[in-house]
Amino acid sequence: MKRILPYLMLGLGFSALLFGRGQRDAGDTITDRNIPIGDVTDFTYTYENINFNAFYQRYRFYTEDGKYLFYHETRERPNQYGPATEADITASGTLELTAEEWASAMKLLKDGKVSKQEDSAESGSSGPWTFLYWKNDKSRYQKFQFASCEGREAFETHCSALAQNG
Repeated sequence: MKRILPYLMLGLGFSALLFGRGQRDAGDTITDRNIPIGDVTDFTYTYENINFNAFYQRYRFYTEDGKYLFYHETRERPNQYGPATEADITASGTLELTAEEWASAMKLLKDGKVSKQEDSAESGSSGPWTFLYWKNDKSRYQKFQFASCEGREAFETHCSALAQNG
């Protein structure tokens, strides 16, 4: 029995990996909190530069009346300081997405971190400011952070392509 016990324990551990939480399809959840893609109701990404050549970019994925939507807005103040206002909008629009396009965009948030929003007196950051809202989030865990710079760049590239094609 003493010889079999280590193998039995190894087998149980391996089974737990296969049939436990590790079995869940990696494509159906996002973030460190394993939020189901179907539970996401809104994701907002905003970047702003108020220095010379002021610039503002917002991308928003959200659901409304059972539809998946993407909104983008670009504001520019060439050779000027910011903040860029609505009068400076150079491009904006809303696109309806298919369920597959929605899932594709949400998968770009994979492995990101969601944390509590905190009030801060800090200022001067250009962002990006990213917020994720989902069913049952109870307004606590909404501040989003990409897992890596490469992940954020992939998201920005995806959004830029959507905005240009729409």
